[in-house]
Amino acid sequence: MTEILFPTLAALIGTAFGGLITYFTQRQQLKHDLEILKQTYKTDFMAEETAKHFLSHKTYTDRSFDVLKKHLGGFEDDELRKILVRAGAIREFREDGSEWWRLLSRMDEYIEKKRNGK
Repeated sequence: MTEILFPTLAALIGTAFGGLITYFTQRQQLKHDLEILKQTYKTDFMAEETAKHFLSHKTYTDRSFDVLKKHLGGFEDDELRKILVRAGAIREFREDGSEWWRLLSRMDEYIEKKRNGK
């Protein structure tokens, strides 16, 4: 009985140990690959973070496209719109035809302000 149990147990422990080593190695490799991607596309990541910053201002739920374009210079209009969408923003056109953006996560706050007449 022990002749079969010991090799089976040793193989099981070896397989589990090998699996854990593979898991942690792959996890570390994924973190490294993500950091390389972030460095490669740093401009886009930073542009998204900056857009989120402007759209997260506590007193302004909306920002005009012109203001965002002014502060996020260096991007074509459609490229900036893509960055805003990746940041989680939605677009609205006002009655005067101007383009405004707000974070989707702040929609409840926007609706509440509308209800209160602000």
